[in-house]
Amino acid sequence: MCASKEACAALRRGLGLPVERCNTMHRYLVPWLRDHDNGHHGDARRAYYAVASLIAARPRLARDTTPDQDTSVSWLERDNLGASLGQAVTHSVVKENSAESALHLMARQSSDAIHPGLPALARQLLAGGIAIDWAVLMEDLAWWNRSRDRIATRWLESYFRIAAGPTPFDTAEENDR
Repeated sequence: MCASKEACAALRRGLGLPVERCNTMHRYLVPWLRDHDNGHHGDARRAYYAVASLIAARPRLARDTTPDQDTSVSWLERDNLGASLGQAVTHSVVKENSAESALHLMARQSSDAIHPGLPALARQLLAGGIAIDWAVLMEDLAWWNRSRDRIATRWLESYFRIAAGPTPFDTAEENDR
């Protein structure tokens, strides 16, 4: 969809907004949401709208590069938002205390509170060359209100695995003991 400037602009207008205020996006997203038409899937619908607007709002550098997608990696091993933040810390795109604070704050919030902050966070990550796995983010957002603790724990674990870097036990010296 983002190949069309008109579609891309319409999708960008929904950044951080609830579905009810994204009238320009319906034309492009409703055909993809036929399975989510009943009221029980409002979280999934909101996730589709949020991620579509984030993709459309990518900085030019992120639009011009194609992310490496290894389809042989299991779903749970794919990078989530925590892993992306961990990579941002290791590449000095985001300060460690800022990334950790953002993750801890999101872990305590409902999706209504985290959706408005995602555009700025995504923009910062993408501008720094950090990839976001959009499919994983969409799935996590769709389930956030029902499985927040599980998803937040996964994000935090991924973040600390990457941001902490190698442990003392990972060095060759320790392995030789």
